[in-house]
Amino acid sequence: MNTEIAQLGAKVLRQMAEFVPDVHALEIRRIIEALQTTLASTQGVGIAAPQIGESTRIIIVASRPTARYPQAPQMAPTVMINPSFQACSENKQKDWEGCLSIPGIRALVPRYTEIRVQYTDEQGELIDLKLDGFIARVFQHEVDHLEGRVYLDRVEDNRDIVAESEYLKLIKD
Repeated sequence: MNTEIAQLGAKVLRQMAEFVPDVHALEIRRIIEALQTTLASTQGVGIAAPQIGESTRIIIVASRPTARYPQAPQMAPTVMINPSFQACSENKQKDWEGCLSIPGIRALVPRYTEIRVQYTDEQGELIDLKLDGFIARVFQHEVDHLEGRVYLDRVEDNRDIVAESEYLKLIKD
C-alpha cells in the first residue's frame, strides 16, 4: 500500500472519491492502516485517502499541537468513513491552512465555523456530532479532498497565499 503523499497535480487529488460500501472489507482496513502510518510520519492534523493515491471516502482527523499548527487542540486520531456535513449557520471565518499535498505554502481560507458531521466509524457505527473551530476546519479541508478539491480552490484573494516561511514569521508575532 502506498504511503507516499500525492502532490498537487496528481490526478487522484482532482477526482470524486468512491463511496465505501463495506467498512469491514480487507482493502478498506489496508487503506486505513496506510493512512494512519502516513499521517503519524508527518506534522499533519488530518489526511484523506486520495492523498495516498486511494480514491475512497475515508479521512482521518487528528488535531494536535505541532510545529505546523502550534495552537491546535488535542484530539485522538479519528477515522471517518463516508463523511458528510451541514453548516449550522452561514458564519464563515478565514484562517490559515496548509496541506501535506501542497508543501511550502499557506493560505487564508474561509470555512464554516460550526458544522454538524456524519460519518461511519471503523466498527460500522453511524456517528453524528457537532464540530467547531479548528477541528471543524480540518474536517472541511479533508472532505474537500474527497470531492476533488484542494484548499487553494477556496482562497478568495491570491494575496492570501504565502510561503510557509512567511507564515511561520506571522504566527511568531
